[in-house]
Amino acid sequence: MPAAPMALAGRFDVAVIGAGVVGAAIARRFALAGARVAVIEKAADILDGASKGNSAILHTGFDAPPGSLERACVAAGHEEYLDIHARLGLPLIRAGALVIAWSEEEEALLPALMAQAVENGVADVEPLDRGALRALEPGLGAGARAAFRVPREYLIDPWSAPLAYLLQAIAHGALVLRGAPVTAARRDGDWFLETPKGRVQAGLVINAAGNAGDLVDEILLGRRDFTIRPRKGQFVVYDKPAAALAAHILLPVPSKVTKGIVVCRTAFGNLIVGPTAEDQDDRDHATLVPETLSALRRRGEEILPALRDHPVTAAYAGLRPATESKEYRIRAHEGAGVITVGGIRSTGLSAALGIARHVEGLAGLALTPPARVIWPEVPNISDYFPRDWQGAGHGGILCHCEMVTRREVLAALDGPLPARSLAGLKRRTRVTMGRCQGFFCSAELGRLSAGHFDRPMDEVVP
Repeated sequence: MPAAPMALAGRFDVAVIGAGVVGAAIARRFALAGARVAVIEKAADILDGASKGNSAILHTGFDAPPGSLERACVAAGHEEYLDIHARLGLPLIRAGALVIAWSEEEEALLPALMAQAVENGVADVEPLDRGALRALEPGLGAGARAAFRVPREYLIDPWSAPLAYLLQAIAHGALVLRGAPVTAARRDGDWFLETPKGRVQAGLVINAAGNAGDLVDEILLGRRDFTIRPRKGQFVVYDKPAAALAAHILLPVPSKVTKGIVVCRTAFGNLIVGPTAEDQDDRDHATLVPETLSALRRRGEEILPALRDHPVTAAYAGLRPATESKEYRIRAHEGAGVITVGGIRSTGLSAALGIARHVEGLAGLALTPPARVIWPEVPNISDYFPRDWQGAGHGGILCHCEMVTRREVLAALDGPLPARSLAGLKRRTRVTMGRCQGFFCSAELGRLSAGHFDRPMDEVVP
């Protein structure tokens, strides 16, 4: 008979299920409030679900439904990120966005979208006729008719932000369990959550499980109030010289289904085109489809014709936890000691800090904040700010495509939240993510990472 899982030491005030950007922000918020927090993640490393693939934009919420919880959380998250990013070492690239009409019908929608932005508290939008638009972005395709500018849409690093949130939570006593899916749960005053890494006892459970959110609700509550049907978004990544083709984030006029195809630089010096919006039943695999990637390239070249002269160096896909409706599915279950944070789709990165603030209010815990707040700084991996390779004593450049040093890799394999997978190491350093996709540096990475990963690199199927 197998041994019962060992109970982890002590009781936690809050257990957060899911270590994506939303779960990371929630863990940070409660740890800073004085709670003892456990974060429970089923994957080998953090950010391995919906949070690993997105557009990396800090949105204002200008196009969110007025009066919605999403609008409030995006606005609050945007404000808090601006307030804390420098203290955590997080980059902010002040790009601004252009919402561009490509047809007469889309042009007719621009005034209403601008009025919606003003209603949402984004009052600094400005209309642009064809001449003003081309003065700002001379490389746009001939079909661009008109636009409006949203100055406070920014580019950020989508992986370092949640890493920083979790590191700050850990600095205030949080525990992060990885490779620990919740297999069973019971409530007897407190919650007792069974995982392969031990039993977690907590007064409050917050379900931030992303694409598994409805399944986790069923484990906790014996029912689900919504059903996740993931929406896949595929992206193509152009080589770094292409980033010079667009100064702004180039947004389409959104539809009722999706925000549409975006063209923008990344914090890492590339240019991306995407995402698509493809509903699927598979919760775990975001398969790249060559025909779809070719269509993305064609659309990108319609928006920026000069892209025809630039190579695509990579492609990726993410799964957004879409549900039956567009609204966030955030609910405190009366008397159950559970808060569900579900259905957070394309605005999760921008809204995470605001969602965390809202969830703290729903919890209503009486806590004593720490006397001193600790602000750990994450290493910069953005091309728009000084990088480790530019300083002395870095031990040599290991990944020449992305200019990742040996010191950066070794640091990511150590510390309070070390990388536990190659994917986790990529998201901490950008190693193997450049032109050669790891062809030249993988052997040395395998040697350096030996004994650090749950699965050694030579067992990982690309």
